[in-house]
Amino acid sequence: MDMAAALADLGVGRLDTETKLRLDRDGFAPLPGILSPSQVTALGDRLAELTLHEGDRAGLEVHQEAGTDRLSDLVNKDPMFDVCFTHPLVLAAMAHVLGEFKLSSLNYRSALPGRGLQGLHADWGRPAAGQGFDVCNSIWLLDDFTASNGATRVVPGSHLRPELPQDALADPAAPHPDQVQLLAPAGTVVIFNSHVWHGGTLNSTARPRRALHSYFTRRENGQQLDQRAYVREQTLARLSPAARFILDG
Repeated sequence: MDMAAALADLGVGRLDTETKLRLDRDGFAPLPGILSPSQVTALGDRLAELTLHEGDRAGLEVHQEAGTDRLSDLVNKDPMFDVCFTHPLVLAAMAHVLGEFKLSSLNYRSALPGRGLQGLHADWGRPAAGQGFDVCNSIWLLDDFTASNGATRVVPGSHLRPELPQDALADPAAPHPDQVQLLAPAGTVVIFNSHVWHGGTLNSTARPRRALHSYFTRRENGQQLDQRAYVREQTLARLSPAARFILDG
């Protein structure tokens, strides 16, 4: 199995010109209507069950964050999450940004009321600097992202800058004059080049703001969660060879 064969087996086709342009120029692009309302409801219900079941262990495989509910290693926790690393349009976007790639991690983040603010950051330890991009994320919106509920903010075009936000900004937590919020309805998937400066905003509503994050990296890089170390036999048994290739499992 190689990248071309895996993508063909998963039904991945060409990415439309407008989405490619936005990914190249701005570093992010929305894919509307990827999830149906029933899928959004089912995913939200299952994530609530897992959060309750895992309690204070939730998210430990990768990261815990004050003011949020986190879950990690979702590849192994329900087949309904398979769509997050096998959806053809999402994989087409990843191929456009990264070339040959694999899943790095599949996590859940819910910004709790009154919490969720993050400083602007990039998800790689150095700028791309013309050497190609190493990481790309997809945010699967399980609630409408609004101006008041902690929607992710991004600085368009910052994936092309030669410095990291912590080196360029006096206060990465402060509003940036060029930032925009990723405002879109539940069911949307937003692809963003993870070299883009980004961060969660404050959730000033009375309800959590929920999203899944399927995060990808170039095949030669390490993974945020080592899929080979964590993958379970029953997970491998249900996945096609192409899906296992995306996991590097």
